Amino acid sequence: MNDLLTLIAEPWQDYGLVDSGHGRKLERYGRFRFIRPEPQAMWAPASDSWEADGDFIGASDEDGGGRWHLSRDVPRGGWHVRWEEVLFTAQNTPFRHLAFFPDMAPQWEWMRGKVAEGDQVLNLFGYTGVGTLALAAKGAAMTHVDASKKSVDAGKANAFLSDMSDRPIRWMVDDAAKFAAREVRREKRYDGIFLDPPKFGRGPDGEVWKLEEGLPGLIADCRRLLDKDSKFLVLTVYAVRMSALAIGEVVRQALSDLGGTVEVGEMAVREEARGLLLPTAIFARWTR
Repeated sequence: MNDLLTLIAEPWQDYGLVDSGHGRKLERYGRFRFIRPEPQAMWAPASDSWEADGDFIGASDEDGGGRWHLSRDVPRGGWHVRWEEVLFTAQNTPFRHLAFFPDMAPQWEWMRGKVAEGDQVLNLFGYTGVGTLALAAKGAAMTHVDASKKSVDAGKANAFLSDMSDRPIRWMVDDAAKFAAREVRREKRYDGIFLDPPKFGRGPDGEVWKLEEGLPGLIADCRRLLDKDSKFLVLTVYAVRMSALAIGEVVRQALSDLGGTVEVGEMAVREEARGLLLPTAIFARWTR
């Protein structure tokens, strides 16, 4: 592993971190602006006055909870946002997110530079499919796995919006760890894998996922789905008391026999007001 890297999500037409500070952040998602809690924004904001179309008021517990206060103009069913070729629906979710993670844009770009037409790529914990469609747009044959039927249905709807319904995408409602283990038994292989596991979750049949307990075994199964001709593995982790060095070592040990390089570091979003970086997640990625 080399030195820690910082992957920076720059603003684009339909998304930007407008300002941040005093434990909050102001973002634009298409034509709307929203305020959300952000514990890492410990500095003072650039402006003392924020205008927004909605505000998420967090609960007192650190694991989430709370509710949105939205203006009448915000469509409760969502609105369309674009990233490169991918047109998708942004929406105010009960979990304070907007149905996609904009700080993933540099990872999408990096993987898009690795894939070729027909490459088999697995997206575990795929959520609403923006990353899946970003790679499908470059010709990858995708397998998208998420335990939430609602998220998988949103992915299919986003594929329709993006005019990619005819692309080779397998949409799977399944427990990610169990799916990966079954693919190992089937002796499947992939050219690339990316995964964004939560710190805690439940599968469609009540399976319990705890990151610290399940991650090493899941990465070991991902290794068994890669071979000497595979191109990458990308692991991102949010909202945990965990180091990028720790997850990097898990990946390095599991994939050491394949050679290649493991990079680790932080992901961040660049604020438009001052250019400062707001950290969001940690990552580890392997490439040949």
